[in-house]
Amino acid sequence: MIDLNYTEKKDTRSGFGDGLTELGRTNPNVIGLCADLTDSLKMGTFKKENPDRFFQMGIAEANMMGVAAGLTIGGKIPFAGTFANFATGRVYDQVRQSIAYSDKNVKICASHAGLTLGEDGATHQILEDIGLMKMLPGMTVINTCDYNQTKAATLAIAEHKGPVYLRFGRPSIPVFTPADQKFEIGKGIMIKEGTDVTIVATGHLVWEAMIACNTLEEQGISAELINIHTIKPLDEEIILNSVKKTGKIVSCEEHNKFGGLGESISRLLTEKYPVRQEFVAVNDSFGESGTPAELMKKYGLDASAIVEKVKKLTA
Repeated sequence: MIDLNYTEKKDTRSGFGDGLTELGRTNPNVIGLCADLTDSLKMGTFKKENPDRFFQMGIAEANMMGVAAGLTIGGKIPFAGTFANFATGRVYDQVRQSIAYSDKNVKICASHAGLTLGEDGATHQILEDIGLMKMLPGMTVINTCDYNQTKAATLAIAEHKGPVYLRFGRPSIPVFTPADQKFEIGKGIMIKEGTDVTIVATGHLVWEAMIACNTLEEQGISAELINIHTIKPLDEEIILNSVKKTGKIVSCEEHNKFGGLGESISRLLTEKYPVRQEFVAVNDSFGESGTPAELMKKYGLDASAIVEKVKKLTA
């Protein structure tokens, strides 16, 4: 059984903010940019401690991406923060042309992604951002699962050369990743070994998958659980090694089933080791207003939905 006795809860955006603050104290080349959402992105402490290295760009996200690209020419490492919807859909042309095509060392830091944004509704609950960003050549795409992992990822991407899309969120969830766990871009994490089915989860769905694994074990199903925090480049080795043992896989993500992690896994399996796959993801629809828990339940993204998909494969 997986230990689920974690009492501390934090939002992943605070992990980003604290990581950025630490970078501000240790790396003089790190620059903060924000599109009128400093408090929401938890960038306030960095701004206070580094007023000469923080730029409030206003509600002008496209301009922010262009400025970020320009800063890299002088050796700076810009962290450009805004909501995920505005960091991708609103500025895709600028990200494609000025950052990805030009291979600029910009870190695009995107909060408030997915259905767990809750009451803000469909216009802000972007469920296509991972697909948009992973299709850009050279773009690294990261989707973290809790506070500690988000902080570790923020520190790690400062050392990575090249454009990065870092996705995190607003809701407070249990902090279950060890604070000292090394974050390796492109390397999945084995949470639990099993023999009957592989469960691969990313972002907020990792916690739901942990709950699901315990439920399945109580029902006599041995699930192997892998935390995939880096969607691109995908850790193909850990996934293939697992499915060669279990023969089946369930992918879990807070994203549209088209274009996300599950689709990347399908490509991998088709090319190298075909097995049966089920998807826990939003089924080609927009979201709506509601509490995060209500929406996760309605759109089939909670632990019970994962259990259902596993049982479909193992029946």
